[in-house]
Amino acid sequence: MTADHSLQILLDELGRLPGIGPKSAQRIAYYLLESDVEEARRLADAILSVKEQVHFCSRCFNYATGDECAICEDSTRDTTRICVVGEPRDVTAIERTGSYHGLYHVLGGVISPMDKIGPDQLHIRELLARLGHEDIHEVIIATNPNIEGETTASYLARTIKPLGVEVSR
Repeated sequence: MTADHSLQILLDELGRLPGIGPKSAQRIAYYLLESDVEEARRLADAILSVKEQVHFCSRCFNYATGDECAICEDSTRDTTRICVVGEPRDVTAIERTGSYHGLYHVLGGVISPMDKIGPDQLHIRELLARLGHEDIHEVIIATNPNIEGETTASYLARTIKPLGVEVSR
């Protein structure tokens, strides 16, 4: 394999990452070429490690390294409230504020008919199961305020209200 071929493979792979265009891919590739082997190895090891060790929490579908995520395992959390979000990155954003101390439920997306994503493709059944067997008093729907997020919030509110659980947005 030639150096040009190896570099092109790296550029192609970097360019497949979200938010990385051809110029950014080129900057990253040249940075890696100019860095020492150990720095490149640490990056490669970090990528492999996260792919091997991180998966979805069996309870809330946030990222976890064990069966449950650190939030679900935290006994100091308010277990009577669940904040429903679209993606695990939303949990991180809310946690950074330090203002919410309840549990979470990650849907794994939002309802989007254009993308052929309906309620059955999301973790809504699992949320309803949690509401049935956990002592939840309030569900806070924290989906993004765009069309898909509002559609998802409306669907969840209509589905949860008959269960007698308070729903807020």
